[in-house]
Amino acid sequence: MFVDGKVYLGTSTQAEYLDLKLANRHGLITGATGTGKTVSLQIMAEGFSRAGVPVFCADVKGDLSGVAVSGETKDFLEERAQNIGFDDYVYEAFPTIFWDLFGRQGHPIRATISDMGPLLLARLMDLTEVQEGVINIAFAYADDEGMLLLDLKDLRAILADIDENSDIISRRYGRVSRASIGAIQRSLLVLEQQGAENFFGERALDIRDLMRTDKDGRGVVSVLAADELMQSPRLYATFLLWLLSELFEELPEVGNPDKPHLVFFFDEAHLLFDDAPDALMDKVEQVVKLVRSKGVGVYFVTQNPLDIPDPVLAQLGNRVQHALRAYTPREQRAVKTAADTFRPNPAFDTKEVITQLGVGEALVSTLEKKGVPSIVGRTMMRPPSSRLGPITPDERKQIIANSPVAALYDQTMDRDSAYEELQRRAEAKLREEELQLEREQKDDFGDLWDTRTGYRDKYRDDRPKTKRKTSQSRRQTPTEAAVKTFARTVARQLGNQLVRGILGSLKRGR
Repeated sequence: MFVDGKVYLGTSTQAEYLDLKLANRHGLITGATGTGKTVSLQIMAEGFSRAGVPVFCADVKGDLSGVAVSGETKDFLEERAQNIGFDDYVYEAFPTIFWDLFGRQGHPIRATISDMGPLLLARLMDLTEVQEGVINIAFAYADDEGMLLLDLKDLRAILADIDENSDIISRRYGRVSRASIGAIQRSLLVLEQQGAENFFGERALDIRDLMRTDKDGRGVVSVLAADELMQSPRLYATFLLWLLSELFEELPEVGNPDKPHLVFFFDEAHLLFDDAPDALMDKVEQVVKLVRSKGVGVYFVTQNPLDIPDPVLAQLGNRVQHALRAYTPREQRAVKTAADTFRPNPAFDTKEVITQLGVGEALVSTLEKKGVPSIVGRTMMRPPSSRLGPITPDERKQIIANSPVAALYDQTMDRDSAYEELQRRAEAKLREEELQLEREQKDDFGDLWDTRTGYRDKYRDDRPKTKRKTSQSRRQTPTEAAVKTFARTVARQLGNQLVRGILGSLKRGR
C-alpha cells in the first residue's frame, strides 16, 4: 500500500493517499473528542517521516510520544489492517526529538524577546492598544540605543529606564504614561508565574534543528510536550504562531517542491484564533498563505471547523474529517460547514455521514493534480506502525539522552544585553554624581579637603590655631528675665533715693 511520493492514509472504496507534491497546500483534521484525531495525526506524521519529510507537532495529551517506539501487536490493529487490505503493515519506531518549553519532558525551547517581537508579545500579555504602543516604543528605544532584548529582565529594565526618563522618551517617541508601564510590568509578572521565564532567553531555537533527517533519510519527528503548557493556553498559541512566523521569515523561497521541507501540525488550533485582535489575524492569514512557498505545510487540528476563520479555512486543501455531534444549533452549523467544504460523493450524503462515523473512520479529501480536491471518501484510517499511546518516563529519558541536539540546548546562556548595559549606565551615573559632590565640597572647603580620605581633622595641624567665637543664644530663660527685672527695679529705687538726698541737702544749705 506504500507508494513513493505519497502518504497512505486509509481505504474507502479505494486507497486514500496524500500527494507529497501538494502536501504544502496545508490541511485540516477535525472531529469531536474521542473520534480519532490524534491517531490520524500520528499516522500522517509516520507517513511524512517515512518519505523523508521532517515533522513538528504538539503533544497535548501525551499520546503522540508513542511515535518514538515500535508498535506492539494488538488484535484490533491487526484486524483493522486486514480489513482495509494493508498488506505492508509493519511495526516500527520513527526518529524523534522531544521538546518542552519548561525543559522537563524534552529539550528546552527558547526564544529571545527580540525574536518574539512587539505584536506577539502584546498578544501574549493581552495588552490594550495603548500598552502595545509602549511595547513598540520599548523595542524602538532598545534598537536605537544598541541594546539587546533577550529575556524578561531585559524588557523590565528597558521599561524601568523609560519610566525614569519618560520626559525625554516621550519627546522622542511619543507619550508614555506611568500607568501603562505599570500595567505591562504586572503582565510580565503573570507571564513569569506561568513559566514564560524559562522560554525567553538563549540559546534560542535554530529552526534548522526542526528540519533534520536521520542516517536512513527518514524525517525526524519533533514532538513538543504540551500537556503542562496547555495550562497556559495563550503562551501555547503564541509560541506556535511565533515558530510558524520564524519558519516564514527564515526559510528561502522554493516554490512547489516535490515534497515539503517541513510539515507543521497545530493542535488545539482554536486557541490561536480565540479573541485574537485584527492585527494578529492579519498576520496569521499572511503566514498561512505565503509559508507554503517556503516548502512548509501547515495542518490545523481542532474539534470544529468553525474554529478556523474563513480566510484561513479557504487555504486548507487536504481534509480529514472525523465524526461531529449535532446536538446544538452551533454543532449543526458546524456539520453543515464541514459537509459543504467537501467535493460531494454521489454514493452518500456527506452531511448525514459526518454524524454517523465510527471511531477511526473519517471523511477524507486530498488535493489531486492541479490542486483539485478529490471526491470525498468514507475512509477507514490505517493503524499506526508506532506505539498507540504514550511511552514510559524511562523510555523518554533514554531518547532524550541520545538526541542529536542534547548538547545544544540543555545549558542556558546569558549574554551581555539591555539589563547589563543599563546597570553599567546607572553605576556610571552614580560615580559621576559622587565625583561632582566631591568637587563641590572641595570648592567649599579649599585646602581643608583631602581627596583621598575626606577631612583629615577638623583643622589641619599646620594651620595657626585660633579660638572661634561660639555663638550664644540671646534668648533668656524665665528665671533670668525675672532676676534682671528685679535688679533693674532695685537700681532704679536706689537711684531715686540718692537723687532726693542730694537735692534735700542743697535746699538746707540755702
